[in-house]
Amino acid sequence: MTLLQRLATALLTLAVAAAVGAGAWWLVTNKPATKTADKPAPGATVAKVVKEDDLDAVVLTEAAEKRLGLTVALVEAKAVRRVRVYGGEVTVPAGRTILVAAPLGGTLKAPSGRVPAAGSRVKAGQPVFHLTPLLTPDGRATLAASLVEAEGQVNNAKAQVELARIALGRAERVFKGEAGSQRLVDEARTAFEVATKTADAAAARQAILRKVVGDADGGTAAPVPIDAPEDGILRAVSALPGQTVPSGAALFEVVDLSAVWVRVPLPVGDLDGVDRRAAAEVGKLSAPPGVKLASARPVAAPPSGNPLAATVDVFYELPNADGALVPGQRLGVTVPLTDAKEGPTVPWSAVVFDIHGGTWVYAQTAPRTYARRRVVVSHTAGPDAALASGPAVGTKVVTAGVQELFGAETGFVK
Repeated sequence: MTLLQRLATALLTLAVAAAVGAGAWWLVTNKPATKTADKPAPGATVAKVVKEDDLDAVVLTEAAEKRLGLTVALVEAKAVRRVRVYGGEVTVPAGRTILVAAPLGGTLKAPSGRVPAAGSRVKAGQPVFHLTPLLTPDGRATLAASLVEAEGQVNNAKAQVELARIALGRAERVFKGEAGSQRLVDEARTAFEVATKTADAAAARQAILRKVVGDADGGTAAPVPIDAPEDGILRAVSALPGQTVPSGAALFEVVDLSAVWVRVPLPVGDLDGVDRRAAAEVGKLSAPPGVKLASARPVAAPPSGNPLAATVDVFYELPNADGALVPGQRLGVTVPLTDAKEGPTVPWSAVVFDIHGGTWVYAQTAPRTYARRRVVVSHTAGPDAALASGPAVGTKVVTAGVQELFGAETGFVK
């Protein structure tokens, strides 16, 4: 290789090396810069972050608060007894039905031209029939035997009254000493009342027989008035004027409905949960909410039930001075339960419902500021609502003007 060729090769090599070096320098100096510290831009922006508790808050002006007439009350911790409504039936109390029978054989006559019809009201001592005794020899013997029998019944009735009085006094003393129960006292009082009425009826029959026997011994037999033994309603009339009846024949029946019993058939599964010692509230089956109900006290009654329906009868006594309630009438009976436990309670008027059935109250979080808080109502009793969950005890909640606050929050009112 000549000198000229060597020189050309060296120049070419230097040119290639210079080109490679220039290219490498350009790549190094023109590499795009990476921003490792910058974050990607967010997809949305929020002008003001609001807490969840502030979303359902209503702030009123002083004038608006006065115009709405808002009132507040505290969430209290107290026991609200649950109640349950059952169907009841009006019945005649035990011992309030009197069957009047002929004290002796004779012929019936109508007093004042007519006999009171069944269903009419009678007063104690009002004559229903007049009975003319039969003065045959057999009739006289029957009168004497009836008088002896009546005297025995009077003595027996007096003894029963005395025994019932002693039992009632003992039951009351035991109850006052906190060793008995109100049920035993009620049973003893009922037995005493029944024995007293039986004694009165026996004494009245004895007086009639004495008068008739005295008249018969004198050769006369004036008609004997058969009077109503007490105020009440003629439930049945079993004889007619002009009819000759034997001694002891049923003539009429008087029922006293100044107070009635309400029979409530309780399912046997509910017996343990019902407070049968507490008074119940009674009203019509169709009574709308808010109607005042009558208070009925529990009474002792002969045990009864229906094995086919698996029910046991519980009885309550209800005043009926105006006679508005009749036997067989159906009523709604609100019976208290025994599971009263202390818990947070608010007035029922403080609870508002949304369109989904959710229950809420408005708690006062600051002056003229009210926030809606969700609650779960366990049960209600009268004006109170027991809460299963909700604001803490001591929280102020709105009790009047709740609907207006809810409308203002949802935009239904201004």
